[in-house]
Amino acid sequence: MSYLEYNLKTVPSGPTKIFYINWALLLLISAVAGVGVLMLYSVAGGSFSPWAGQQMERFAMGVVLMFVVAMIPIWFWRNIAAVAFGFSLILLLYVEFFGVVGMGAQRWINLGFMRLQPSELTKITLVMLLAAYYDWLPQDKVSRPLWVLIPLLLILAPVFLVLTQPDLGTSILLTAGGGIMMFLAGVHWLYFAVVILIGVALIYAVLVSRGTDWQLLNDYQYRRIDTFIDPSTDPLGAGYHITQSKIALGSGGWTGRGFMQGTQSRLNFLPEKHTDFIFTTLAEEFGFVGAFSLLVLYALIILFCIISAMRMKDRFSSLLTLGIAATFFLFFAVNMSMVMGLAPVVGVPLPLVSYGGSAMLVLMAAFGLVQSAHVHRAR
Repeated sequence: MSYLEYNLKTVPSGPTKIFYINWALLLLISAVAGVGVLMLYSVAGGSFSPWAGQQMERFAMGVVLMFVVAMIPIWFWRNIAAVAFGFSLILLLYVEFFGVVGMGAQRWINLGFMRLQPSELTKITLVMLLAAYYDWLPQDKVSRPLWVLIPLLLILAPVFLVLTQPDLGTSILLTAGGGIMMFLAGVHWLYFAVVILIGVALIYAVLVSRGTDWQLLNDYQYRRIDTFIDPSTDPLGAGYHITQSKIALGSGGWTGRGFMQGTQSRLNFLPEKHTDFIFTTLAEEFGFVGAFSLLVLYALIILFCIISAMRMKDRFSSLLTLGIAATFFLFFAVNMSMVMGLAPVVGVPLPLVSYGGSAMLVLMAAFGLVQSAHVHRAR
């Protein structure tokens, strides 16, 4: 009996699928989202308007979306991976010409009830496509040059489109997420060594090109680099964000100032307090204990995904689950590093906590894929 025949005979079907949902994972996701609503309530001065109430509604929509995705067999998502990725590229092209401009960038599509950011969708469809690609590709071809070039081109296509918006943070996440997928699939480590060398050379070129006719980054992105190296060089300008963020982080101490007692956020010293810098609000109000507790919740979500992936018998489900877990890790790792001054400020929201519509719904759909793989694994 083939594995496909065995799999079809041993996976749950019909209404009984609901009992095979990974409820522990859903509970952890809900706990993190609850932290987000609590902090959005706080930064609004003790009001569900304008952020916390909408965040609750979007999370409820996300949970419904997660269940819908989870109930659809995982082989369906494998078969449409290329279509989903192609659709996300079309949306990125649409944004290039007709997208909504906000905060100096053209990244969104106005749907009326919300603004969709196609680059968020691309982060997940890229993982889907690479998981399907390496599921189809025989293991002995994984490290051959031709078969390594194909996924590289698949990664670089959306990275180029996102860079033109411009959105450096998402471009970094797409590149890192794609690289992790290739590593998980078993691509030889020498390829990664070459990429690292190219990366070092590219960083050098970026620094050297500053002020020239062939400057590789925008001026505001160079200011972010300057701020990262020494925020005190422009404390009221480019260094303002990270300086205020560090003040908020330090003033929280071990246990924090107390709920809704953070001076940096309440007195509006902290910029983007409901999106990119919401972690500093949490650290100021609940201190090291609160920040570490959120980090533990994130770590448990990743751990449950890894455990689920280890129990799966097909390569696509395993790679997809691990890839989504890795992407989720990159989200919060980059955001936390950014607000603590360990990485340049690149505008990456804190997953499930920062205020946002498309980011929340896409992430919940991604966890729906993890649940689909979990529900439909052979038992």
